[in-house]
Amino acid sequence: MLALALAAPAAAQEARFDWFDYQGSDPVDVTLNAGPDDYRNPILQGFYPDPSITRAGDDYYLVTSTFAYFPGIPVFHSRDLVSWTQIGNAIDRPDQLDFGRLGLSRGVFAPTIEHKNGTFYILNTCVDCGGNFVITARDPAGPWSDPVWLPDLEGGIDPGLFFDEDGRTWIVNNGPPEGPPRYSGHRAIWIQEFDAANLRTIGPRRVLVDGGVDPATNPIWIEGPHILKRDGWYYLICAEGGTAEGHSQVVLRSRSVAGPYQPYPGNPILTQRGLPVDRPFPITSAGHADFVETPNGEWWATFLAVRPYRGDYYNTGRETFLLPVRWEDGWPRMTDPGDLIPYAHVRPDLPRQAAPAIPTTGPFALREEFDGPRLPPYWMMVRNPREPWYSLRGGQLALRARPVPLGGMANPSFLARRQQHMHASASTVVRFTPARDGDEAGIAAFQSDDYWYALSVGREGGRPVVKLERRTGPSDPAGGVTVAAVPLAGEAGMPVRLRIESDSLTYRFSYAAETGKWQRLGEPQDGTILSTRTAGGFVGAVFGLHAYSAGTPAAD
Repeated sequence: MLALALAAPAAAQEARFDWFDYQGSDPVDVTLNAGPDDYRNPILQGFYPDPSITRAGDDYYLVTSTFAYFPGIPVFHSRDLVSWTQIGNAIDRPDQLDFGRLGLSRGVFAPTIEHKNGTFYILNTCVDCGGNFVITARDPAGPWSDPVWLPDLEGGIDPGLFFDEDGRTWIVNNGPPEGPPRYSGHRAIWIQEFDAANLRTIGPRRVLVDGGVDPATNPIWIEGPHILKRDGWYYLICAEGGTAEGHSQVVLRSRSVAGPYQPYPGNPILTQRGLPVDRPFPITSAGHADFVETPNGEWWATFLAVRPYRGDYYNTGRETFLLPVRWEDGWPRMTDPGDLIPYAHVRPDLPRQAAPAIPTTGPFALREEFDGPRLPPYWMMVRNPREPWYSLRGGQLALRARPVPLGGMANPSFLARRQQHMHASASTVVRFTPARDGDEAGIAAFQSDDYWYALSVGREGGRPVVKLERRTGPSDPAGGVTVAAVPLAGEAGMPVRLRIESDSLTYRFSYAAETGKWQRLGEPQDGTILSTRTAGGFVGAVFGLHAYSAGTPAAD
């Protein structure tokens, strides 16, 4: 959870928010015929990419990427693989990692979580902020240790951990090939022994896979490796084809953990490429899987995929899905050629768990009253905080207005949660008295520093206004461009309701007095600027609350 050690000083100029309301649904909901024994995909909707899963007894734990958001690497728990509850964040102290002014899609890439003899391990890469590392915990809810760096993996990403039956431990990771790359996207999978007691790599490193399962085709971005053992075979599963529509999952096997590994002739074992582009409610870009075996011998896989609303446009980011793994002639498979990833599937044969208090799938509504001692763990900020600027007091969230804009490549006064549906709305009540022109506070739909919308209470020409701003690329000012603004009647600091509504293609913005009718501000805005297709990177859109000060007011 977000630590209240960062509580903002009460004397600072603040924006205060009474509550935050999120509601969402998807077009597929009206057609989906999920039975009482089915679960829904994705199991984690919204920006939850690169899932890794492990089992400890009857408990399952899952982690995903967060890049330069803080806190980072959410940790989820389930006992039935369907109902997931976030129990913490592995990177929850500002001094664990330093995201500095990194682009939002840098930072912590695909994590791996494993469990052995009462200790949980997360291996990860802090891209442009230290390299590969391992952290440990006795309780997966935390606290997690400070990073222990693994310099032998320099230049690599996506480290995975494998505990063999003979007591030895191995790390596999994506890395540069031996010698100069033959083509763009040419990578390799490496293996090295790991001393789990002292958290260090030992012995030589060697390449297991050069390029991919069919080097003659110049395959790109072999990555996300995991090793598992079954019936005397070592299986190496990897993503291949890049994270866009060509994404896939492939498998190789060997009688020795160090290889040589032979690819499955039926690869890929999971993909959605090559399917009709006009199919209804498409799921695309599937890959980056991790396997887990249940106590009764079933195998299941978590993996990422996306749900575009048009072409390759999606605002909800890469999401976490679940499918069974079946074994045929000694090889695992998740989809056959031409198979569609289902939105509903028969549940795992596990004791059913109660639905989580915070929904993660399907249509739902969620209201945060800010009346607890801490923010729930799904709230995030952009990069590490450098100073205290928020607090929970008297049933309100208070944000200190600072001269750090949303597009400033820093750590603005901005707390957000993921957009998890194609059709979504976010609303709040803000109380804010701008001290000078340019000061503002309100609600934002945010994809990255360069692409966002903000609906705010502010001041222009000495008078209070409600205004809509947007940033549609790095050529726009860091504080955005005003799209629409209207005078705000009433006393300074009075409560104002703000609302953003999305159908993915368009975002609409409204405001109202605390008990008045909603009024639309500006025209519907282009939603595709919040898509990964337009904005690039690896993250999804979020809704959040923000406060900004244009500077320190002059003394009277």
